[in-house]
Amino acid sequence: MRKFSQSLFAIIISLAFGALILWLMGKDPVSAYMDILRGSGLMEKVKYSGRQNMFTDFMSFIDALTPMIFASLAVALALKGGFFNIGIAGQMLFAGFCAHMAALFIPSKIAVIVIGFIAGALIGALIGWLKYRFNVNEVVTSIMLDSILMYLITFYINTFYINPVSRQSKSIISGARLTLSGFRWEGMKLDIALAFPVAIITAVILNWFIERTTYGYEIKATGLSPHAAYYAGINVNRTALMTMTLSGALAGLAGVSYFCGYLAAIQPGETPLIGFDAIAVSLLGGNNPLGCVFASFLITVISKGTIYMSSRQNIDIEIASLITAFILTFAACSSFLGRRRK
Repeated sequence: MRKFSQSLFAIIISLAFGALILWLMGKDPVSAYMDILRGSGLMEKVKYSGRQNMFTDFMSFIDALTPMIFASLAVALALKGGFFNIGIAGQMLFAGFCAHMAALFIPSKIAVIVIGFIAGALIGALIGWLKYRFNVNEVVTSIMLDSILMYLITFYINTFYINPVSRQSKSIISGARLTLSGFRWEGMKLDIALAFPVAIITAVILNWFIERTTYGYEIKATGLSPHAAYYAGINVNRTALMTMTLSGALAGLAGVSYFCGYLAAIQPGETPLIGFDAIAVSLLGGNNPLGCVFASFLITVISKGTIYMSSRQNIDIEIASLITAFILTFAACSSFLGRRRK
């Protein structure tokens, strides 16, 4: 309950600061926030183009929400174990790239998910192994791996896998894509996120794993105090490796649902911003898997709806990042104040 009140405090204060900035810019905050909801498919727009309505916008929103849930779960699990996996973006990119390559030989949606899971787990395991074997800080390792993976994948795409028109990678084969793009139903064209149910089920299972299993207890104990966990008989090194491996695997699922679902291609030279927004989502959700689902919903509403708000209100799209930054700041501050009060 205390974490919920802290998150609610962060949301209210952040939206208030965002409203103040909009007001100082000469915009109506209420109208701007309503446009954010309209852009996310939670309210009806003034008009729609052919075969589009509020439901099609909402399904597109769900498609964008799916990788955010996976990414925030990856951050939350690592934080539970006392690790700061800041390299989610690189792990997403590597998993998405591996899935793209695998789809050339095995055009299967299940194969894409499995390959992404394994690819992300391998990077997470490498970070965890370097941590317990050589005591290399996981923040440094994950950041460096982000750059290494991005440049290697960019080189390969630009050399062998580029689409000369879009200047992105070639699109993933439709049979392996995790989003049914342009699916026709009742005269509408929908983008159906096939991995969304998987994301919800994963959040439920992860919550059960952390709260109800011995391994989950060991992860939490190690995160609270590695020395105390060691003297309690917990294999801290094994737990560290397991935590980062699972965190990387979840990041891999985020990568395939993003690069092989929401997007069908990879942009060379870039890592997905979702990997960094997931940090704010995890903190806002109290590092609880179920809380991450609701926090992902809020952050995705802001990031997705701001595009429409920007066009309607003539406001720079960076306002979404500003509001997200406020949420992150006040979530951290509210957590600190809660500990001081306790």
